[in-house]
Amino acid sequence: MAQLTLQARPEPISVDLARTALVINDMQNAFCSPGGYIDRIGFDLSGAKSVIDRIGQLVTATRQAGVINVFLQNGFSPDLHEAPGPRAPLWHKSNALRYMRAHPEESGRILIRGTWDHDFIQALRPQAGDLVVQKPTDDGFAATELDHLLRGRDINTILLCGISTNVGVESTLRAGYHLGYFGVLVADACMAVGPSFMQDATEFNIATFFGWVSSVDDVLSLLNASR
Repeated sequence: MAQLTLQARPEPISVDLARTALVINDMQNAFCSPGGYIDRIGFDLSGAKSVIDRIGQLVTATRQAGVINVFLQNGFSPDLHEAPGPRAPLWHKSNALRYMRAHPEESGRILIRGTWDHDFIQALRPQAGDLVVQKPTDDGFAATELDHLLRGRDINTILLCGISTNVGVESTLRAGYHLGYFGVLVADACMAVGPSFMQDATEFNIATFFGWVSSVDDVLSLLNASR
């Protein structure tokens, strides 16, 4: 497939769609739905609907263009072996684990595989041909098969979207940068968790140090140009 130009910051980037994947981060009830983990611990979900709609546009277009979709799904096994006690920083810093410890009645219900909280939202469920990667931390590459799956398909460019911009999305893009992937943040298909400036800060950080920042419209234009 021919090289195409994707409009982005800080400059346009040349993309071969045959070597490109759309990586969709954590579009689960925990992060997107009222009553999910993020809602329970007090973060604002008002921006989630527009992000879900934009990701839906991207996923439809990438499937039509033959671009691989990778759905990252964050969570823990029921025995929590991914967070083996206080000697692991994850035990201290995971808000989900801290919430369950503070609310014993919620033990086994927050981001635990097989629960509603862990499941993908109805509007963005993987389909045949999509890849699903289970991850125990924010970083989609850490302790997962993501790198293996991408390299096995000769992928060198990853378009990233999802929730949250400043945690899982940024962590995965940064890790990909250090592994040699060209990372593009599809900024308006992402939502930050926390103060509004976190979105701007992450976009600045990525455009300046780790990758490129683009938009849904620009990615859709790229996909349309390939037909």
